Amino acid sequence: MEVLLEIEDLEVEIEERKILDGLSLTLNRGEIAALMGPNGAGKSTLASILAGKDNYKSIKGSIRYLGKDLFKMSIEERASKGLFLAFQYPVEIPGVAMSTFVKIALNAQKRLRGEKELDAIEFLKLAKIKAKELHMSEDFFKRPVNVGFSGGEKKKAEVFQMSMLDPILAILDETDSGLDVDALKVVAEGIKNFQSKDRGSLVITHYQRLLNHLDPDTVHILADGKIVKTGDKTLASLLEEKGYQGIIEAA
Repeated sequence: MEVLLEIEDLEVEIEERKILDGLSLTLNRGEIAALMGPNGAGKSTLASILAGKDNYKSIKGSIRYLGKDLFKMSIEERASKGLFLAFQYPVEIPGVAMSTFVKIALNAQKRLRGEKELDAIEFLKLAKIKAKELHMSEDFFKRPVNVGFSGGEKKKAEVFQMSMLDPILAILDETDSGLDVDALKVVAEGIKNFQSKDRGSLVITHYQRLLNHLDPDTVHILADGKIVKTGDKTLASLLEEKGYQGIIEAA
């Protein structure tokens, strides 16, 4: 299998406090990897670093994406090369329609890749197809980004954006938080529809319930800034039984 993302012995601090402490993780093309861990373990920190948030200081280790040094890539370059982050807490953008926001983002990436941009008709045709897959009304396109959205609608919006932007690596930071049973199934289906042999997904979550729908290839347990245990999907079931403390102590 071709390695898509390779993190080696990563140490990161913020405001002189170490958040990640020797984290190593590999994700291959075609794989869904789950990253689980207690609050404060460093899960969202890792997501932010991969996406390019700049208030973290890397003091050791490396991250390679598509075989290249991720730290040497700007945020725009990471996005154009197919890296996507679904936020744990999606932000509101008053006055900007969802369709306008996604069309600008999609065509910006196409320009950076030297591809033909979509005109309004082409974009709308594609958006309708993706929205139907997520059981979303077309009225959704006209609404300002995340303004007045329920928790489930915000997470559906993130998956809709992912589907439209068609990334190579999707990082989903607690996309299942705040979802009811029906919304969870829709979001999980959107992630599965995205996944292919050429793509990879890193799904950050606290709970097994999303993983029951996704059937991940690998499950990593993160604690105190490092991976303490890695296994297959049965590890998530063991976590439900023993809790984080039980797994961490055994590791």
